[in-house]
Amino acid sequence: MDVNVLSEKENVKSKGPGEDFILEVKNLKKYFPIKDGILQKTVGHVKAVDGLNLNIKKGETFGIVGESGCGKSTAGRTIIRLNKPTEGKILYKGEDITKASENQLRKSIRKDIQMIFQDPFASLNPRKTLGKTLMEPLEAHQLYKNKKERMDRVKELLDVVGLDPSYFTRYPHEFSGGQRQRIGIARALALNPELIIADEAVSALDVSIQSQIINLMKDLQEKFNLTYIFISHDLSVVRHISDRVAVMYLGNLMELADKDSLYSEPLHPYSKALLSAVPVPKKKGEEQRERIVLEGDIPNPANPPKGCVFHTRCPVAMDVCKEVVPTFKEEKPNHYVACHLYN
Repeated sequence: MDVNVLSEKENVKSKGPGEDFILEVKNLKKYFPIKDGILQKTVGHVKAVDGLNLNIKKGETFGIVGESGCGKSTAGRTIIRLNKPTEGKILYKGEDITKASENQLRKSIRKDIQMIFQDPFASLNPRKTLGKTLMEPLEAHQLYKNKKERMDRVKELLDVVGLDPSYFTRYPHEFSGGQRQRIGIARALALNPELIIADEAVSALDVSIQSQIINLMKDLQEKFNLTYIFISHDLSVVRHISDRVAVMYLGNLMELADKDSLYSEPLHPYSKALLSAVPVPKKKGEEQRERIVLEGDIPNPANPPKGCVFHTRCPVAMDVCKEVVPTFKEEKPNHYVACHLYN
């Protein structure tokens, strides 16, 4: 599968014939101001996302993994324009939506890009019935001729995600966690989107329920030709659902490859450490996989380290890592890494 990844200095790979990218993210940055004093003056910035470059191919599931605080959720919320980008470009089907107003977004891409949130209960209005929750986006975008047609659409959505249409009049507190997430998926599907960003969509659920939701999402993807950006800290779940996987650390992209290449032969020391922590059943005659334990905590994103942002915790860091930012380049076919070990 071809990958098109842009660095700040060069276009690593040009778009080839027959490639159809639904979303292009170029040098995306999202900085949050740090306020201090009575006058709330800006004294610095938290660099949550610091130069992200991605291209998402239509119909694929693109996984983004990393530790808590690495910027993956902020990246997802910025791509969908829930956060205003500080710098960079977001192109949806070739259209630049980076600086579009909310009114322009509503008219152009709000129907096409939807999001599934981590906490299904917090994302639902406790005072609204399931029916009203799912009818709200239909009314906001003035879809369907009358209330009856909208109600029919809602019951159709409930059936698609495996919920009984008779639940129409129930409130969020009357559902289990798995049922609430199915409601969140139904709401995301209501406007017939093409791209769905799932932000830790199964992390708050029991393991048995996680598999049900993952299988449901895969079935819906095949049925409706959906494209997913699947954000998670759980590498096992990401491997199960994703086609390609990007590894983020401190707002930066460390590695990007198809899932088989990344999980079988990770290149970046950070990726190796993450994968070493994934529980894997030991086969007979097979040596136990060595666990790589990283020392220290993630640095403060308001004051990231100079050079490679991972060098303060990297077990194989060199002097050059402390001074020079590594180039994000293709080390193997369709396998990209930002590490001086390969420069």
